[in-house]
Amino acid sequence: MCAELAIKRPLIVTDPGLMATGLVGPLQESTRAICESVSVYTEVTADPSESVVLAALEQLQAEQCDGVIGLGGGSSMDVAKAIAVLANGTQVLPELYGVDKVMGGRLPLVLIPTTAGTGSEVTPVAVITTGETTKAGISATALLPDVAILDAELTVGLPPHVTAMTGIDAMVHAIEAYTSKIKKNPISDMLSRQALKLLAGNQRRVLSHPTDLQAREAMLLGATLAGQAFANAPVAAVHALAYPLGGHYHMPHGLSNALMLPSVLRFNAVASEAQYLELATLLPKPLTEGLPGFVEWFEQLIDDAGLPGTLEAANVPAKDLPMLAADAMQQQRLLINNPVEVDEAAALALYRAAWAGTS
Repeated sequence: MCAELAIKRPLIVTDPGLMATGLVGPLQESTRAICESVSVYTEVTADPSESVVLAALEQLQAEQCDGVIGLGGGSSMDVAKAIAVLANGTQVLPELYGVDKVMGGRLPLVLIPTTAGTGSEVTPVAVITTGETTKAGISATALLPDVAILDAELTVGLPPHVTAMTGIDAMVHAIEAYTSKIKKNPISDMLSRQALKLLAGNQRRVLSHPTDLQAREAMLLGATLAGQAFANAPVAAVHALAYPLGGHYHMPHGLSNALMLPSVLRFNAVASEAQYLELATLLPKPLTEGLPGFVEWFEQLIDDAGLPGTLEAANVPAKDLPMLAADAMQQQRLLINNPVEVDEAAALALYRAAWAGTS
C-alpha cells in the first residue's frame, strides 16, 4: 500500500478509543515494516473541531509526514481527509468549506473504516465542527482517497449502540440518495438499493450475533455502497435537520439521523412514496403494508436497538425546537436535495413531530 503510493513517512490519524482497543498497534507495526517511520495522531474527537484538525496538521508537518492513513469512524477519516489537503499549504481551513472550494493537490491518502456507517472512506466530504454549535462541510473530489480498505474484523469490537447507530446512519444515506432531488441517477439508484438490502438484511444479525463476520462484512460493504450512492446523489433533509442536534447536544450523528428519519419519511411521502415503496421491497418483511409499514420498520429497528425514539426521549428541550429549525436553514447545501421543499416552518414542524413521535 505505502510502496504503491510512494509513502515513506505516514501519519496514522485515529482516536483514543481505538488506541485503547489495541487495533492501532498492528497497523502501526505492519506499516513500520515497510516505511522509514510511522507517526500516530491519537486525539481525534467525535464531531472533530477545527482545533483538532489543526493539531493533526501541526504534527504532520512537524514530523515531515508524506502520507495520511485515516483509521476509525467518520471523525478520524474526516480529519485525515482535511489534513491531506491542507498539507499542500495553499489554503487555510476556512477556505475549504463549501462545494468545490479545494484548490491544488493533496498528500497520498488511505482510509480504513472501523464502523459500518459513515461511508466516509468513499465520499468527497468531510464535516468539521466550526463553533460551539455549528458544523461546516468540505465537499470536493480531492477528498476521495487513493485506497479504501474494508476489514470486517475491525468492526467486531464495536459496542452494540455504536453498531446500531452507524448502521442506521448508512441506511439513511441509501434512502436519501435514492430520493435526492437534483442528482439522482441510475448508478446512485443501483448503489442505494444494494446498500439498503445488505444493511437492512444484516443489522439485526450483527446486534444479536456481534462476532458473525459474514454479517459484519455485509454491513461494511453496505455502508461503503451507501457512501458511494450519496457521493453521487447527495443527502437531504434528514441530515440537514440532524446537524443542529449534533452541534447543540453533541449527539452522535447516527442517533440524530435515526431520530429525524421517521418524520422526514412521512413528510417526503407526498413526492417520494413510490420510491419508498420500491425500497420497501428490499427490507425484511414489514409488519404492515405500504408506506406506513416502511416507516414503522425503521421505528421498530430503532426501538429494538435500544435507541431513543423521540427527541423528547433524547432529552432535547421542547423550547429549543425553534432554535433548531432556524439553525437547520443554514444547511442549504443539503436542503436543496430534498424532494419536498423545507422552509423554516416546515423544519419546525418536523422537529415537533420528531419530539413527540407523531406523523
